[in-house]
Amino acid sequence: MSVSPASPTLSSPAAARAAGSAPTQADLLDFVRRTAADTALIASLPLDPEGRTWVRLDGPGGSEAWLIGWPPGSGTGWHDHADSVGAFLTASGELAEYSLAARLPTDGWKTLELAEDVDRKRRLPAGEGRAFGRHHVHEVLNESTERHAVSVHAYYPPLPRIRRYSRTGPVLRLEQVERPEDWQ
Repeated sequence: MSVSPASPTLSSPAAARAAGSAPTQADLLDFVRRTAADTALIASLPLDPEGRTWVRLDGPGGSEAWLIGWPPGSGTGWHDHADSVGAFLTASGELAEYSLAARLPTDGWKTLELAEDVDRKRRLPAGEGRAFGRHHVHEVLNESTERHAVSVHAYYPPLPRIRRYSRTGPVLRLEQVERPEDWQ
């Protein structure tokens, strides 16, 4: 199966509030921006030189939110957040996001061959972030060899599952599906 590029859309925070609906991508991005500006909170996260650290936060409208510390050279590996929309923002340091500008089938596949023009890379220094839609496949990395990074993340609905992938050239392979009970 071959996958081609697609473009994401964002909802308006005002429209979501007016409709009394769940938080939108824009609402989540606003939340992570405001949270990342709380310098005392960011400074309170314990940083480990060996692995990522995290603290769960109260997100808006029942969303799941996290403050995450990234030691030099750490990353997530390729993954998606299944049916959740989300946003994240770098509060200190710099992160890189590698993503696929493509809509993937949601279920029933193990291996995909990606089109040549689906790869995207973003540098996210402190104060920069992004929102993303359902089934957004990406990996986030602290490519620094010397400095920790800290970021704020929010997802709605709270993560029902995370799908983990491996990538070799244009081939993306589904490796594992994790559910919240796996993270306990």
